[in-house]
Amino acid sequence: MAKLRITQVISKNGETRRQIANLRALGIRRMHQTVEVEDTPITRGQLEKIHHLVKYEVID
Repeated sequence: MAKLRITQVISKNGETRRQIANLRALGIRRMHQTVEVEDTPITRGQLEKIHHLVKYEVID
């Protein structure tokens, strides 16, 4: 299964609690931290809510 490499590039200050919770659920705790997660529909839904805070790429 494919993986996603997600990096937070914009601060979470001023964002809603739901968006901050999505960052935490993905395992991102600080700026410029990179995590690799499975590419699932749940993960894609979380990314859609915080797409303005992160950059991501699909890796094989």
